[in-house]
Amino acid sequence: MTHVRQVIKKTSPESTEQISYGMPAFKYKGKYLIAYGGFKNHMSLFPGSTPVAKLKARLAKFSTAKGTIQFTEDNMVPDDLIKEIVLSRVKEIDAKE
Repeated sequence: MTHVRQVIKKTSPESTEQISYGMPAFKYKGKYLIAYGGFKNHMSLFPGSTPVAKLKARLAKFSTAKGTIQFTEDNMVPDDLIKEIVLSRVKEIDAKE
């Protein structure tokens, strides 16, 4: 999870870290950007529903739900895809300003 945090922070250095619903998360311009967490049998990214729907084809090998992407150490989300997810959220937030 440390690596996931580093990729998110490097992709959006102006974002701020916080705890949201008991999980590590990032805010961008005061708005929810993304959260992540480790669980017994998997890890998850929580970018919200828009990036999950938009990147559905690229996320096909992961278990997804409306705003969640589940992965394991054996099937990690690639750094470039994490970056794309974060940048998608940044664009979404910027568009709403």
